[in-house]
Amino acid sequence: MELTFASYNIHKGVGLDRRRDPERILAVLREIDADVIALQEADRRLGRRETVIPRQMLQDYSPWDAVALNHRPDSLGWHGNALLVRRGIAVAEAAIVPLPTLEPRGAIRADLVVGGQRLRVVGMHLDLSGLRRRQQLRTILDHLERCAVPGPTVLMGDCNEWGVRRGSLGEFRAPWRVLDSGPSFPSRRPVARLDRIVVSPEWHLAETGVHHSALSARGSDHLPIFARLALPGAA
Repeated sequence: MELTFASYNIHKGVGLDRRRDPERILAVLREIDADVIALQEADRRLGRRETVIPRQMLQDYSPWDAVALNHRPDSLGWHGNALLVRRGIAVAEAAIVPLPTLEPRGAIRADLVVGGQRLRVVGMHLDLSGLRRRQQLRTILDHLERCAVPGPTVLMGDCNEWGVRRGSLGEFRAPWRVLDSGPSFPSRRPVARLDRIVVSPEWHLAETGVHHSALSARGSDHLPIFARLALPGAA
């Protein structure tokens, strides 16, 4: 079984032209055509925390559904984190993962079933503070350890980590693997690997990279990243 995972900080749908354009964000996502997508900054920050991409637009013009978290009726996710799953992939369970923070940050977790195989996905947006990032990653890893049913796991999101070999990502000790998809920020001329995908040892990496297109270069201040992963032995 082979699946494509992607992570994209959509900057509340506001591009480098300062226009909020959810249709452009959907067009970028269709270019990537991933099976599971983690979005960051998917909701507006104030008021009712309304989703940037209207649910009806997602239903009518995309092959994905948002994982239901049943927390805020107008939001697509939790603290701006949302998970989109290709239709036909079953969601067995979903939960929010509250993180220690002084600013609105969070993580969300979904257990999916594909071809009879259960797998786990976490979407996250970490703090600007290095100390907080470490605390948040420990919280996420503790949450995963407490899950009743183990399974192949993919974590992805905007980690706000500028370091390549050191820093908060050092919390992921073997057998976790932090993939090097490439620099994704800022989108016009990317130099920093702020966006990351982390995988458990069951996965085999087929391909990973940054999706750089004419649309993605101006759709947000981040570029999307992706990884094509395989589970040996899974149908």
